[in-house]
Amino acid sequence: MRILICDDEAAILRLLSSVLQGAGYEVFEAHDGREALHLLQSQPCDLVLTDIFMEGQEGIETIRALRQRWPELTIIAMSGGGAHGDTDVLTDALALGADDILPKPFSPADLLRAVRARCAENASMLDSTTSNGMT
Repeated sequence: MRILICDDEAAILRLLSSVLQGAGYEVFEAHDGREALHLLQSQPCDLVLTDIFMEGQEGIETIRALRQRWPELTIIAMSGGGAHGDTDVLTDALALGADDILPKPFSPADLLRAVRARCAENASMLDSTTSNGMT
């Protein structure tokens, strides 16, 4: 599975990449939504893990653009709520197209659980589509 992580904090990118690569995933990194959209055009991914509050193109705008361009792409939004600790943005992210959310801080186990759950769901949907004779 190919995963794109989108976060403007280099330390977070390194940590998340390390955890996911250690679990056997192929990982790509972007520092904001624009970079993520550009990267996805040349490096298709199965899942995008995006922060909400970022410099440049922020997460909500990114989720909207991802949903419009790649409707089948799995998206997990993550946030610590920004400067004001507002975790309602994650609820907004779900309403605008994210498939799942991860409130920061989260553990490596939480990250892997969310990613594996989405992978299993995608595999299940693919199996049911294939078994129904659809491709």
